[in-house]
Amino acid sequence: MRTAETSPVSATEAKSLFSDLEPFPALVLAVSGGPDSTALMVLAARWRKARKSGPALFAVTVDHGLRKAAKREAANVGRLARKLGIAHRTLRWTGAKPKTGLQEAARAARYHLLAGAARQANTSHVLTAHTRDDQAETVLIRMSRGSGVSGLAAMARISALPGDGEGQIKLVRPLLDIPKARLVATLRAAKIPFADDPSNRDPRFTRARLRGLMGELAREGLDARRLALLARRLKRADMAIEAAVDRAAAELTLSPAMPGAIAFDAAGYARLPAEIALRLIGRALAKAGDEGPVELAKLETLKAALDAAQNAGQKGGNARFRRSLAGAIVTLAGRQITVERAPPRRGKALTTGRRGNAKPAKSR
Repeated sequence: MRTAETSPVSATEAKSLFSDLEPFPALVLAVSGGPDSTALMVLAARWRKARKSGPALFAVTVDHGLRKAAKREAANVGRLARKLGIAHRTLRWTGAKPKTGLQEAARAARYHLLAGAARQANTSHVLTAHTRDDQAETVLIRMSRGSGVSGLAAMARISALPGDGEGQIKLVRPLLDIPKARLVATLRAAKIPFADDPSNRDPRFTRARLRGLMGELAREGLDARRLALLARRLKRADMAIEAAVDRAAAELTLSPAMPGAIAFDAAGYARLPAEIALRLIGRALAKAGDEGPVELAKLETLKAALDAAQNAGQKGGNARFRRSLAGAIVTLAGRQITVERAPPRRGKALTTGRRGNAKPAKSR
């Protein structure tokens, strides 16, 4: 018996899923051949065919060279794309593969190849088939890694494409509110086959292990719908906090003594709510530094030390503070907090802890 959670996606729904993409000249569809991405291609093709005009569609399959079946699956995607009237290309991840962090490396390679395909297609939008189930799994992964509010807001419908150095290409997830079961039902109703990637169930990978727990969590009331709802609510809160940080930056930013530095009024900074102050100093570090995003736990440690220095100053002690993080230096002197680029240290990343290369930043 079909329910709202298992029924095929209708043409009316498909129209609403893609309607905001109509003005663009072209769209790249990332299609692996699995049920989600195959449904994305089918639904996009139906939507485009029902319109007199609209963007050209280009399906791209990335063969990571990790499974023998991948080449056959890419060929199957190509055949279906031709039936749907969509151009198709297969791109391959070549070269040596890492022994650890394989999924992360494959993801980075995939986005790099998709960015190149988008530039060749003269488009700024790449569509992926992330579903509500993927969103729920992302929330769980980020909870397990200690993410803050921003990280737990998980995936947005539209965001910057990871790995696009130019920052011009957007990643669009039109199916983010759709359950995976409905996409499978859509394909079965149309009698369209799809591939099954066994790595999606491989317990070596975190996402696969958490996916195996979803049934048990659902029986306790923590299903994909509730986890996705949590992400939406946290996104709403995150946007409100970011607006408050914008206001704080406008009110507290001073003219720095050195070009390229960022300076804040120290007394005003000390009065900010903790989360606003944390994000304000985090933004400055990310802008002034040269080591990418700031890891949340390290940022919290730095802020705690800065707070302690300010408290000591209010009690008549030494209010001076100087600490490095993420390729930047934070200094408290007198009435001003300054954040500036740290000088290079013989090829080593500048950190607040032990010397060595900085670890990848966690999602906040």
